[in-house]
Amino acid sequence: MTQNDTENESHVDPVTLEILRNQLEGIAEEMGQVLIRGVYSPNIKERQDCSTALFDADGRMIAQAEHIPVHLGAMPEAVATVRERDPEPGEVWALNDPYDGGTHLPDITLVSPLALDTDTKTEDEIIGYAVSRAHHADVGGSTPGSMPAGAREIYEEGIRLPGVRLVHDGDVVEDVFELFLANVRTPDERRADIRAQLAAHDRATERLGDLFDSYGETVLDAFDAVIDYSRERIESELAEFPDGTYTAQDVLEGDGVTDEDIQIDVTVTVDDSTLDVDFAGTAEQVRGNLNAPLGVAKSAVYFVVRCLTDPEIPPNQGCYGPVTVDAPERSLLNPTSPAAVVGGNVETSQRVTDVVFAALADAVPERVPAQGQGTMNNLIIGSRDGDFAYYETIGGGAGATSEADGLDGVQVGMTNTLNTPVEMLEAEYPLTVERYALRPGTGGSGEYRGGLGLERSLTVGRDASVSLLTERRRSQPRGVAGGENGATGQNLVDGEPVSAKTTVDVEAGTTVTVRTPGGGGHGAPADRDPEARDRDRQDGKIED
Repeated sequence: MTQNDTENESHVDPVTLEILRNQLEGIAEEMGQVLIRGVYSPNIKERQDCSTALFDADGRMIAQAEHIPVHLGAMPEAVATVRERDPEPGEVWALNDPYDGGTHLPDITLVSPLALDTDTKTEDEIIGYAVSRAHHADVGGSTPGSMPAGAREIYEEGIRLPGVRLVHDGDVVEDVFELFLANVRTPDERRADIRAQLAAHDRATERLGDLFDSYGETVLDAFDAVIDYSRERIESELAEFPDGTYTAQDVLEGDGVTDEDIQIDVTVTVDDSTLDVDFAGTAEQVRGNLNAPLGVAKSAVYFVVRCLTDPEIPPNQGCYGPVTVDAPERSLLNPTSPAAVVGGNVETSQRVTDVVFAALADAVPERVPAQGQGTMNNLIIGSRDGDFAYYETIGGGAGATSEADGLDGVQVGMTNTLNTPVEMLEAEYPLTVERYALRPGTGGSGEYRGGLGLERSLTVGRDASVSLLTERRRSQPRGVAGGENGATGQNLVDGEPVSAKTTVDVEAGTTVTVRTPGGGGHGAPADRDPEARDRDRQDGKIED
């Protein structure tokens, strides 16, 4: 970091600031490792469906682990909710309420006020916050896995935590903990996973104390300096975008109650070094569960901005400062309670990403890829007696860029999770994996080919409830610059197609198959290198 303004304002020399920035990010990463290694559930342990971050006393993110985009961009809302409750050091607050700082109910966020006894700060004065967010495989509600496809109100989706003290004076508030556990189907797993989140927060407290022992209150100066630096860098990147107003539209394929398309409109205004993103014209909030809190829409916009700017810019609140996001009240992207929202976090966020990319493609076409699969392919299988709850998002094709083919069988957009290994899945659940393979020919052709989708087939070993929340089953991921579209996905139960969003009770022996979409291609197919086309055939990635 070499900006003179940053150095002068923060009184931190560039070398020290770079060291502290890396160490703060290291604390966030170590929090994530403690969490992942301490949990019981495969969804967090194997898929790493969790995120961790550090915030300053004003609720600004100063460092994050490179985890889940839809978690991280919405975390400031959770910290703001807790700060309104007058938190004290020695407490840990828990929340998941989408109408009070959360995103959807399975994502439980813990927020810990941090304090240290320093030269100018007392042990009662908050200097920052440690934050973790993890997707819990069941939080109650009308179906196992807490993601019912046909939910019409949030009460069907699980227990709501509107910001409650889980820890007070350093001790777990057992009444609150037991109330939560009494409302979920897998309480032993939930207890262990929450404990792992608490352990991650303990590690943050320990490591931040070590940092203050070494650098004193220079650490606090670094909080401001690193945010200022990132903001300056993002502003300089946005200043390279041509000023103007850019629009785009796209749709979601039904809300779980009806199959009617749901419109998402965006207008992006680039003015010097600022970006204004307005979703006026987007559909009103729907009866089904695809409504997304405004924090989720903000997360998607922030993700796009990060994708189109220098990836070396430190990820923190400074990256969000030049960006404003608005959506009409009572719309799909700014609903009011008690609208159902569990699918908004996972599916609507993906379409918001697509539509903002599409708008900015007119501004910076060389930076925008073809569309990826545009869905998380949520698959939830669980028993109604609470014996097990399996949740997974399944990868698909990434969109090609102007320089490279799209990746095959990966998560794209707002999720960054891994898959559940077959061995772990079969060891932990009464499920058998019948097939797990790439889908040849599903990536859009082009000078650069779109990534391939996947096929995953599971046979259920006992009676269970199956929920699917998916997209791009009838609308193809779009290619760009002459590239062809990617293939759509498909859901099947015992070989029979089912809708993109469905919940169904099945008997033991039923096979559930999810075929995921491919990514769009980039550039005219005729311009593809002949050797690359030959390799595609040899590798079985295209069908003759």
